[in-house]
Amino acid sequence: MGILSPIRLAATAVAATIFIACAHAEQPQQLKLTIGTEGGYPPFNSVAPDGSLVGFDIDIAKALCAEMRADCTFVTQAWQGVIPALQAGRFDAIISMAVTSERKGKVDFTHAYYHSVPAIAVPKSSAIAGVTPEDLKGKSLGVQEGTVHFRYAKEKYKESDIRKYPAIAGYEHDLADGTLDAAMDGRFVLENWLKTEAGQCCRILGTLKPDPAIHGEGVAIAVRRGDTDLVNRFNAAIAAIRTDGTYKRINDKYFDFDIYGG
Repeated sequence: MGILSPIRLAATAVAATIFIACAHAEQPQQLKLTIGTEGGYPPFNSVAPDGSLVGFDIDIAKALCAEMRADCTFVTQAWQGVIPALQAGRFDAIISMAVTSERKGKVDFTHAYYHSVPAIAVPKSSAIAGVTPEDLKGKSLGVQEGTVHFRYAKEKYKESDIRKYPAIAGYEHDLADGTLDAAMDGRFVLENWLKTEAGQCCRILGTLKPDPAIHGEGVAIAVRRGDTDLVNRFNAAIAAIRTDGTYKRINDKYFDFDIYGG
């Protein structure tokens, strides 16, 4: 074999460089996402004893990330500051947020991936007769701040003593020790708590008819305003896991009915 001339050597090196560059260019960069969650709202999201995040929302998010072939990490954030944290770039998406007109002015939403029904829980010994504002007149009503339930309580139960809590553990504790008359939240969250040892103190008093103007259009994933590509990716993934049975497998792990339709 003859010795290559300097010119041929240089040409070969340039061709190799171009080939490598083109090969790299043809490989799309993996989508990397950071997803924010409260981590204190079982059975949807909570922190396990080993420090890992668990729950329906977490399993759904992981399934969506797998469908999108995205590398996803999760971070926890107190709920009342979750939208400012998204806007500040701490994460790329919020899993599990009710879609309301007010929030639409701050973030963009995917299609809803489940629907919730509000309810009121009371101690088992409570003499409160019903869930109307008149029934709870003069009674203390605990609600997590920053939620659609808190807004509903403030607007509809004006003659109740509305007590706000940063997390649901607060109203659970006060209901259990008798220092709170009632609590309002999503039915699924309250029912999950009532199944625990700590929740044996209490019962569901009744459910409420959702007010679309307050409770919104279902629960979805929120992203920063204008991130249309990410919304579209999530929407396609939601449709895919509904079709291929992944959603149902996750749903059935936590609920004995299809939460998608409320």
